[in-house]
Amino acid sequence: MNRRSLNLALAGSLASAMALLALPAQAQETEQCYGVAMKGQNDCKAGMHDCKGMSTTDYDGESFKLVPKGTCTSMVTPKGKGSLEPMKS
Repeated sequence: MNRRSLNLALAGSLASAMALLALPAQAQETEQCYGVAMKGQNDCKAGMHDCKGMSTTDYDGESFKLVPKGTCTSMVTPKGKGSLEPMKS
C-alpha cells in the first residue's frame, strides 16, 4: 500500500468516525420543559402566542423549550424549577 492510499484510508476512517459521533446528538430524545426559556428563545406555545421565539418574558411558565429527556425538572431558574406541564406565570 503506497503512502497516498494509506492517507486516503485514514481520512475515510476519520470521516466515518466523526459521522458516527454526530448521530447520538441528532437522535437524542427531548421533552417540553415549561418555565426555562429566555425571552424570544422558546420553542413554542404560550397563552398569548403559539410560535417559536415569540415569548416576551424570561422563564415564562406557559412557554416551553425542548430539552434533553429527563433534565427538565432538575433545571433551576430565578422563578423556580422547570416543569413538564404549563405553569401559571
